Amino acid sequence: MNFEDIRKRALQEWQEFQDPGKARILIGTGTCGRAAGADQVLEVIQKTIVEQDIEATVSETGCIGLCYAEPLVELQKPNGPRVLYGNLTEESIGPLLTDFFSGDDLNTSMALATTSAVSADDIPPLNELPMLKPQVRVVLKNCGVIDPENIDHYIASGGYAGLDKALQMEPEQIIAEVKASGLRGRGGAGFSTGTKWEFCRRAESDIKYMICNADEGDPGAFMDRSVIESDPHAVLEGLIIAAIAIGAEQGYIYVRAEYPLAIQRLETAMEQARQNDLLGDHILGSDLNFHLQIKKGAGAFVCGEETALLASIEGTRGMPRSRPPFPAQSGLYGKPTNINNVETLANVPVILREGSDQFSAQGTEKSRGTKTFALAGKVTRTGLVEVPLGISVRDIVFGIGGGIPGGKEFKAVQTGGPSGGCIPAELLDTPVDYEKLAEAGAIMGSGGLVVMDEDTCMVEIARYFVNFTQEESCGKCVPCRLGTHQMLQILQDITSGGGSLDDIALLEEIGHSVRLGSLCGLGQTAPNPVLTTIRYFRDEYEAHINDSTCPAGTCERLLSYSILPDNCVGCGACIRACPVEAITGEKKEPHLLGQALCIKCGACFDVCKFDAVLRE
Repeated sequence: MNFEDIRKRALQEWQEFQDPGKARILIGTGTCGRAAGADQVLEVIQKTIVEQDIEATVSETGCIGLCYAEPLVELQKPNGPRVLYGNLTEESIGPLLTDFFSGDDLNTSMALATTSAVSADDIPPLNELPMLKPQVRVVLKNCGVIDPENIDHYIASGGYAGLDKALQMEPEQIIAEVKASGLRGRGGAGFSTGTKWEFCRRAESDIKYMICNADEGDPGAFMDRSVIESDPHAVLEGLIIAAIAIGAEQGYIYVRAEYPLAIQRLETAMEQARQNDLLGDHILGSDLNFHLQIKKGAGAFVCGEETALLASIEGTRGMPRSRPPFPAQSGLYGKPTNINNVETLANVPVILREGSDQFSAQGTEKSRGTKTFALAGKVTRTGLVEVPLGISVRDIVFGIGGGIPGGKEFKAVQTGGPSGGCIPAELLDTPVDYEKLAEAGAIMGSGGLVVMDEDTCMVEIARYFVNFTQEESCGKCVPCRLGTHQMLQILQDITSGGGSLDDIALLEEIGHSVRLGSLCGLGQTAPNPVLTTIRYFRDEYEAHINDSTCPAGTCERLLSYSILPDNCVGCGACIRACPVEAITGEKKEPHLLGQALCIKCGACFDVCKFDAVLRE
């Protein structure tokens, strides 16, 4: 099949979809949207347009990144403005549709932005929203814009043009272009993508494998999931180009089974690509073949490590292997194998289509291009963002994220998930690139950014992440298996009011040993949350140990509860909430809390509406 014919068909389909003379309704039904109620909103939309005889086309898209405002719906009247609405509910969507299509009322108070050239009074353009204005969208360009299950939408936006160009190049030329772009692995390690491909290309073998690592396991990370759900063909195209470059005819997408929507949309995209001669035998009439299948992972965090992932595909327990040999020489079934993550591959079509110079124009000298981040935690505007590498932590948290809600003080941001480290307030102006984050004791990781405020206990944060890595450790090597266990025990003692000052030095000693002695990246980076919290928040460790207090007021074993008689109205709410009957008192009389019985659960504090329960 000729690509130019495919492209012409796609452009015609896209023009019909974008026709300003037609009414249409778009709704974001990615996992984040569905979690916020998008499925229920969609049901009401479909019911309402039938009941009110509204002639509008309803289409589903992925996530545009404004997760704080989900569910999101975009409405367009014939030859009228396209308006994006957020935070919709089953109750609000029906009246909104009536007002918009029948009553000629844009409901500007509910609108987030306009997404068309047609002006709309008092509604800002989409690209002027504070969360979107500073972004430079390359990987996320199509997210929330196209129908992820319509290949023509992707092709009309430039999709598969990079593959068409790659078919006219020698593999070495493809690799040289990717190397010139400066693209580094977006899965965390930051190794040169082109160099990695080159190693595998040079390996001699009758069979080679190309693998996409979509095993996104970091708490608070959802970049890869969102990209697959919103723009699956971008990942497929990058994967096919990489396979051509290294000489592979077989490949896998390793994706965790907890991502059912991502898997569904990948399967749909793969079938569409096969039907258009973009995947399978004789790609676009060439002599090149590439066959792809999905491997569902069981959710083990360690399988995000390359060699553990390979073991899982082979059907054995997901445990890392000693290196060398590296996968480029001996990978899947002992054959040369290249593995890249979702975001890395999604950048590849852009580099081939638009050239390495345009890609490398963004970012810093050593960290080229853009990076997607999942912005979560104690931040006003949570969601998915893409920014040039080199932007400061401050610009992401306060510029894009809108700062800390409730007037609270910023304390730290955790980058890189369980493998990363905490960046404190005094380092808010740190540029976000591979080298600067490493200097601060953190890593880029896959792109999770978890923001913490003054109410976050940094010792408890360290305990939480070490508990995660200890549970996810495969147990193969002693430093990781026993080191993370010992660090967890010490942290549990400290957060429970035990421990000594010597434990801080011991945590550092064990952390450095685990980092140096572990077999794979999970163990080598597991101490990072501990070492960075000690480095920047040692005073909190000392307060837990010396004063038996938690400065943030969150470590339950270090808290005490009492009832202020002057504030207590005797409503009885605390008595009913207490699970151990530690509170006594008559109705409309001040109550008493027996310290000997109190288990410090905080139930009384949570239910009191009169500030009568003191927690200190």
